[in-house]
Amino acid sequence: MGNEKKIREVFERGEGVLRLIPTFVPRAWGKAGRRLRLHPDDYYALGINRGEIKERWLSSINFAYSNRGHEEDEGLSYVQTGTGTKGKILLRDFVGLLGSEIIGEELMEKYGTMPVFSKLYDYKTPLFFHVHLTFETAANVGRLAKPESYYYPPQLNTYEGDFPYSFLGFDPSVTKEQVRECLEKFETDDNRITELSRAYRLKPGTGWFIPAGIIHAPGSFVTYEPQWNSDVRATFDNVTAGEVNTFDKLAQFAPNDKKHDIDYLMTMLDWEKNVDPNFRETYARPPVTAKTGDGYVEKWISYGNEYFSAKELTIEPGKSVVISDSACYGCILLQGHGEFGVYKDAESAQLLRFGQASADEYFVSEAAAKKGIRIANHSSVEPMVILKHFGPNNPDAPIKSSLSILGSQ
Repeated sequence: MGNEKKIREVFERGEGVLRLIPTFVPRAWGKAGRRLRLHPDDYYALGINRGEIKERWLSSINFAYSNRGHEEDEGLSYVQTGTGTKGKILLRDFVGLLGSEIIGEELMEKYGTMPVFSKLYDYKTPLFFHVHLTFETAANVGRLAKPESYYYPPQLNTYEGDFPYSFLGFDPSVTKEQVRECLEKFETDDNRITELSRAYRLKPGTGWFIPAGIIHAPGSFVTYEPQWNSDVRATFDNVTAGEVNTFDKLAQFAPNDKKHDIDYLMTMLDWEKNVDPNFRETYARPPVTAKTGDGYVEKWISYGNEYFSAKELTIEPGKSVVISDSACYGCILLQGHGEFGVYKDAESAQLLRFGQASADEYFVSEAAAKKGIRIANHSSVEPMVILKHFGPNNPDAPIKSSLSILGSQ
């Protein structure tokens, strides 16, 4: 690899911590909420045909596919190696070269890479009612399933958007036959399939875990989403907030001989999970205190699953702390300014231009995480708030998967 010397130099200079460059992704559907702190002139930076920018991908080695064209490096995170974006190198290349030195032996041996990333997505309108294929149905088209987790950061949700409710799963009374009837009229009439679901009002500072196979239509909050390295879905509603979803959105990840087989498309659903009578108790994720100390509090905001976890770290004004973790992680600073490891100018973004470097996003190697990162809040009035996502190998993440975990605090 031609960048080998530079990669090792940057890794050692950062003492195992890399500063990343913002990665923005446009989407052709929905309407942007414009809460990603991107300059208002830049929401169509990749062209009108590509749609508005609605997502920022964090610590990503996963390619963002679009059927309206895409850049060769779309969705991929870059490491800042010098001043600004000059000499930038893909995070994927760092992981490919350094391997266990950066992500640890367990992830390298089991997955050969960092198997998760996170994103911030921002839609003013509700998203379509869709399901991410189960591992079985995804394997039929050579893909992986996409379990995901949601957290609604207060710092980015200063307004609620048009529809601050999410449809999640089906009402327990719903039958497979009712869902099948909706799919049968996908190309003839508004199938109104969300009438079979339940809508949950969104609340800043809380979230959900959504396994692969559960149907969902996220509401109009900015959402922090740790997820598996995949993006396979089937859209089950054909009209969303007045926007038509064509049949190919339903069948795009079905085998060619199954695209019009309604019975096969139904197998993309994990039926028992969708009609769980205790859905909220099973999948809601209120924050859970991980640890506290002089001047800081850290909370689990994604937990209770085998794929990933995430924390929210808050440091009080004027305080400095050393925080250790048991696994590598990607993170973003949402509020405040100060120091993050060797980086003495860490700061949350206020207004970014497309393609501009920032000082708010980092990737921390396993060794550096275990040793501990010194973080200092230089503000005398504002807290410093950092969101951190981990892969499936953080042994400290709570394993309980319901609201009952709050009773143990």
